[in-house]
Amino acid sequence: MRATPDPSIVRIDGPWTHRDVSANGIRLHVAEIGEGPMVLLLHGFAEFWWTWHHQLAALADAGFRAVAVDLRGYGDSDKPPRGYDAWTLAGDVGGLIKALGARKAHLVGHAWGGMLAWTVGALHPRLVSSVSVLGGAHPLALRGAVRRPGQLRASGHLFRFQLPMAPEKWLVKDDALAVEELFRGWSGPQWTKTSDFTETVRTFRQAMLVPGVPHSALEYYRWAFRAQFRGEGRRFSEALRGRYAARVLQIHGEVDRCVLPETAAASRHWAPDARLERWPGIGHFPQLEAPERTTGALLDFLRILER
Repeated sequence: MRATPDPSIVRIDGPWTHRDVSANGIRLHVAEIGEGPMVLLLHGFAEFWWTWHHQLAALADAGFRAVAVDLRGYGDSDKPPRGYDAWTLAGDVGGLIKALGARKAHLVGHAWGGMLAWTVGALHPRLVSSVSVLGGAHPLALRGAVRRPGQLRASGHLFRFQLPMAPEKWLVKDDALAVEELFRGWSGPQWTKTSDFTETVRTFRQAMLVPGVPHSALEYYRWAFRAQFRGEGRRFSEALRGRYAARVLQIHGEVDRCVLPETAAASRHWAPDARLERWPGIGHFPQLEAPERTTGALLDFLRILER
């Protein structure tokens, strides 16, 4: 691996088209394919748009316009020094939907992307047709669960990431070996034994070495923690307290050791009619560990909504 790869390395070839879109004052890189109702795919920590490479073409073949974005600070999107608060990130997604010429979008998010999907649905409900969350939880469900021993232990990285500089150095040390350690610790045991795991992790390690990505990725965690002690955190909690209007699908692995299944299930307090699927043997990355099953579940959910 090169120590400082160019951001363009994330523009991996495939049946999709890469393009840059101006939204909310920054440039966001997307990979898109297909025509029809928009499905906007939001990745999680230490990932980039490619985490959805198994789902993109299948969604397009089923009659959807599938768009996977590099979130602010990741991949080949802009990496400004600020703007990693939930308000601005939700504005990025809302602005992207409009910049792509859509009135609404089905949001599909993994982990951090899932929490962002919940947030966009609460702050910009007219732009959201539905929310699907993989390996994630409602932001307030996660905040409450961190006070309990199990999720507190699972969220130990959240607290370690608050230190200045040291986490950035840890993420890039030894060609971003930390990314592999995180993926191995959070994934289901079966996937980690495969060559697909090895190749997938190699791709994410290389993307973490893109200049600016480690710091930007950690800023998501830093805002989430520090906002709890500030007025903006209280305002954010108030904005998300209401019951959810959009239809919600949750897919969660039973052996997820990052966001515990019980934490994900607690999200139903805000969306009582949510469809929750808990999959045995699957860890924190359903879209990668069980790609065909994930695609099938998403399509079953989306087709019902588009009838």
